[in-house]
Amino acid sequence: MAENKRPKRNFRLLNRSETSALSHIVDAYPMPSVGLGMPPVSEQLYDGMNRVDKVPPELYKRYDVKRGLRNADGSGVLVGLTTISNVHGYNKVDGKVIPDKGDLKYRGYHIADLVEASQRENRFGYEEVAYLLLSGALPSVAELDDFRARIGSRRQLPEGYLALFPRVTYSRSIMNVLQRATLLLYAFDPTPDDTSPVHEVDIALSLLGRWPRVASIAHAAYAADENNEKLVVPPAQEDYSMAETILDVLRGDEGFTHDEAMLLDVMLMLHAEHGGGNNSTFTTRVLSSSGTDAYSAYAAALGSLKGPKHGGANYKAGEMIDDIAAHVGDWGSDDEVGAYLERILRREAFDRTGLIYGLGHAVYTMTDPRAEIVREYAANLAEKRGQGDKLELIKRVERLGPQLMRSVRGIKKPISTNIDMYTGFVYEMLGIPQDMFTPIFAIARMAGWAAHRMEELYGSARIIRPAYNSYMEDMQYVPLKDRY
Repeated sequence: MAENKRPKRNFRLLNRSETSALSHIVDAYPMPSVGLGMPPVSEQLYDGMNRVDKVPPELYKRYDVKRGLRNADGSGVLVGLTTISNVHGYNKVDGKVIPDKGDLKYRGYHIADLVEASQRENRFGYEEVAYLLLSGALPSVAELDDFRARIGSRRQLPEGYLALFPRVTYSRSIMNVLQRATLLLYAFDPTPDDTSPVHEVDIALSLLGRWPRVASIAHAAYAADENNEKLVVPPAQEDYSMAETILDVLRGDEGFTHDEAMLLDVMLMLHAEHGGGNNSTFTTRVLSSSGTDAYSAYAAALGSLKGPKHGGANYKAGEMIDDIAAHVGDWGSDDEVGAYLERILRREAFDRTGLIYGLGHAVYTMTDPRAEIVREYAANLAEKRGQGDKLELIKRVERLGPQLMRSVRGIKKPISTNIDMYTGFVYEMLGIPQDMFTPIFAIARMAGWAAHRMEELYGSARIIRPAYNSYMEDMQYVPLKDRY
């Protein structure tokens, strides 16, 4: 790694009287199931959904229901057209899914080419990718400088914002912080419900500028509170890239190297966009189709990304690898690693879900192009950081996992490694705390969400309204006095 030559700066110290970021507020009123208990009279209320909500599997086939908006072969139901990106993982021939090497394009450009170009020229590439996604074209030097300046102009948080800053209360969820912070920023916008193109771009620039500091400060506040220290907030650097801004707050006076920021920049580029069908982007499009404000749409997308089946998987994959490392004596043994993976698949180990995080994808069948890129950078960093053994463990999980998923779980569809297998490992080597893994994903994906929101607002312009088929029976109303 290159020497850190960044000058030390004056950091602002905030105590409890200056920011709610260090305040814990406990709800004195317990949840009803705790405060009022669970007597027999409450049984139907708390258990009724288990009796009526479980749909017999055969009905999905009878009514031709596309569960999860997926066809019977696992491919996604076609619900829209886009020029933003293309996530390619298979071909369809005569109605059958034929596995194919994965590819990811932003506005027609291969993601591998975009990453390689910026790395070769030793410059940060995320802002170039964000501009491409938002505007539909690669920027000139002047346009890129202007774009960066506009994001930089929004690095500073509004006056008085930290006094209202909605940090987590007895929770480590920075994603929840980002949601509330985004909705709070609505209150600082004089025309928050304006959905004109100019205002939509301005909001996207604003969140690209502010989210990195919001998330990083939220983590710093939690760490300060845990250690009974004052919150340290470095002054905003308007000329910093997205990657540098994140590391600036997380590292504090310790600083960071250019090489570290460049690697984080690669991760941001790979997470910037992934098609309109992924859960959080589709969430953005669903809310945007109603005509609601941008802040509400992006806050909802954050809630979606937080889920362990979506963006939260990178956090879970890292936890899983650590769990395997702790319970397997010989990381180099196929037999020992395989035996523990079997226990995970049988719901006997790790989080008891039966999932091997980092394996399998809704679209990719043979390879995830993002994982191919990350694997290369992870190998280079692992060599420098002396983490070669852990890298080999991950590769062993990557190799053995699909075989075991087929033999233990009977999974027949193609299984490829996805980017989550390596994301946590790279972040860990960069010294990024686990509670920031998914927020960094969100910060990067903001560019893609904004592009899809605007395509929905100005392209399709029709509220998304799928149908559900009711299979309930007609019931005879019984007067209240006659019910028992």
